[in-house]
Amino acid sequence: MGASITIVGLGSGNPDRLTVGIVKQLQQASEVYVRTKEHPMMSVLDDLQVTVRSFDYIYEAKDSFPEVYASIADALIEKAAAGADGAVIVYAVPGHPMVAESTVQMLRDRCGSEGIELAILGGESFLDEAFIRLGFDPIEGFQLLDASGLNASFLQPQLHTVIGQVYDAFTASDVKLALMELYPDDYTVIVGHALGVEGQEKVLRVPLYELDRVEGYGNLSLVYVPRSDDDMLRQRTFARLHEIVGILRSPEGCPWDREQTHESIRKNLIEETYEVLETIDEDDPEHMQEELGDLLLQVMLHSQMEEELGTFSVFDVIQGLNDKLIFRHPHVFGKTRAEDAEEALQNWEQMKAEEKRRKGQNPEESSVLDGIPKDLPALMKAYKLQKKASKVGFDWERIGDVFLKIEEELAELREAVEKGYAPEEQIGELGDLLFAAANAARFLGADPEEALSRTNRKFVRRFRFIEEQLRAQGKTIQESSLEEMDAIWQQAKNQV
Repeated sequence: MGASITIVGLGSGNPDRLTVGIVKQLQQASEVYVRTKEHPMMSVLDDLQVTVRSFDYIYEAKDSFPEVYASIADALIEKAAAGADGAVIVYAVPGHPMVAESTVQMLRDRCGSEGIELAILGGESFLDEAFIRLGFDPIEGFQLLDASGLNASFLQPQLHTVIGQVYDAFTASDVKLALMELYPDDYTVIVGHALGVEGQEKVLRVPLYELDRVEGYGNLSLVYVPRSDDDMLRQRTFARLHEIVGILRSPEGCPWDREQTHESIRKNLIEETYEVLETIDEDDPEHMQEELGDLLLQVMLHSQMEEELGTFSVFDVIQGLNDKLIFRHPHVFGKTRAEDAEEALQNWEQMKAEEKRRKGQNPEESSVLDGIPKDLPALMKAYKLQKKASKVGFDWERIGDVFLKIEEELAELREAVEKGYAPEEQIGELGDLLFAAANAARFLGADPEEALSRTNRKFVRRFRFIEEQLRAQGKTIQESSLEEMDAIWQQAKNQV
């Protein structure tokens, strides 16, 4: 059967905290391995006359920590499998075996299937010393985070936060940048070196922006961010936005917000969308940031109304979107490949069809034109209708055919006007002309809505130029003749 493995914790570094049971395990073991000799307890093991072998050589041979931890687990399993029956291999790790020890988790996952008996004995973790030295009670709310994988989305200011594995100034810099996503640059954080280790312990309070300038980072370093109930620290979080919208709609909230319904603010959603588009056209990032916030508010309000009814919440909306994005991008999150944008789009369409099948819909029975919102602006809708139809071959072969169609529709519109057809017929002919023009945009690879928007902006610039020039002459636009305005318009064509 081979040897068994017993994992023991060497504690945070204070020899007085090493338990009698762990000392016995170390002294009675067939072999003792330590993850690293870079720990204050090594001198204690020397005093106890415990011979140890370390895995420090693996750290030097591998390029990343995951590779190091996997290699250590491999080595221990090999040694146990080759060991004598009844022998006990002790693997000693810093702190507590179940706190921030990847190799322990790997051994727990593998030993059973390898037929190797595994036992784990606790030890004082660096957290025990942190609670004492930093003076906080974890029952108030506490989270332990790994510096190597820290993401701003993990941070919750209302919880005491300890960030471990801050090995060096580079890691501290990554921690600083993540914290700055949420906390002010001058926010006070605490750095702890070798907590509880006599002669080595250091506790430093520094502003956040100086976090990576602190000296002494190593295996026994951590960063502590005390909990805070200051709502301003949560202003950059989605949870705070959800909370604020809920308050606005509550009985104690805003009377106007409470009265709104999906129908009453329907137009707001459209208006805010167009205001975002305007900031894109103006290439104004600062204004875009503000308008995107206003658009997000509309999503939050509609979701909050449904949350109050118990149908869904904004978190259901987010989950649905995440599921859809992952499902429709198998070339990113799955095994399908996409070498270019066209292949990626094909994958997207295939997965949309698969979604319909899973919902009991038969894509073969649906219309090619399905999926286009009925309330889209007409020009945009014409473009999308033609684009969908073209995918099944219902299309002109070349843009020259489109130009002929435009000329045909223009002639029919002219005839309808010159012969005094009914207004409805004239409007119909005008619609046909616009529809054909939208088709030309598609052949040019241009969005007709964007093309017309550009022309609208150009017209506004040139017409305002006319107003400015007339104003400089002491005239108003109402006092000027068409000839005067047209002359200035020709100037504007060369200047704006």
